[in-house]
Amino acid sequence: MPTGIQSTPASPQCHALLPTAGSGSRLGGDLPKQFQVLAGKPMLSYALDAFSSTPEIASIWVGLSPAFIEDPILKSFSSMTKPTHFLPTGGLTRQETVMNTLAAMLQSGIPQNDWVLVHDAARPGIRPALIQNLIHSVTLAGEGGLLAMPLADTLKMVQAYSPEDGGPARVQKTISRDHLWQAQTPQMFGLQDLHDAIEAAMLINADMTDEASAMELAGTKPLLIHGETRNFKVTHPADWELIQAILKTS
Repeated sequence: MPTGIQSTPASPQCHALLPTAGSGSRLGGDLPKQFQVLAGKPMLSYALDAFSSTPEIASIWVGLSPAFIEDPILKSFSSMTKPTHFLPTGGLTRQETVMNTLAAMLQSGIPQNDWVLVHDAARPGIRPALIQNLIHSVTLAGEGGLLAMPLADTLKMVQAYSPEDGGPARVQKTISRDHLWQAQTPQMFGLQDLHDAIEAAMLINADMTDEASAMELAGTKPLLIHGETRNFKVTHPADWELIQAILKTS
């Protein structure tokens, strides 16, 4: 087990956690999308580089599928400037991967009151300045938060239908976008608090789509800090083409 970065209760540090055990099946390809080459390097590299270039980040923890822990592609990340740990903590779901990696971080000796920033490797548009803005906002307030964007598009609720029937989808009603935000990552919370919130949510089989939803179930109201449009999640081939064009010109 790697040794964690030590800190004191009076000076909690920040650590990055990247769950990267997904298969990326919707994108296609022989490798999980986080390892596919995007604008000249594996997609995972962009998130690793962004956190490594953020002065406030003390260490980086990557939760991998056990099947990939010995993959030669990991050698391409050997030049990281921050302590970076690749762990076989991947689970069947994203939240299992996060939970397992949080447990490993605590077991390594990282103080429970340190901060952890959980980020999707499939958001390669993240920038150090955006990470810093989240850290500064959360630490100033002393409570957890996440990057997010106010919704700009009109939302339509669709009538129940089955695509197999061959019929078109139809609008049931329009939903007001007032007070609606689209969650992004990183999402930043206290290490032990997040571990306990996810553990409790998993025990009741709660619908957790991100870390903030687990914290909400625990009774907190996470802060929303403005993200950026370029920090979108790469899921479909069209997303891949768009982020590739952005990264090549930035």
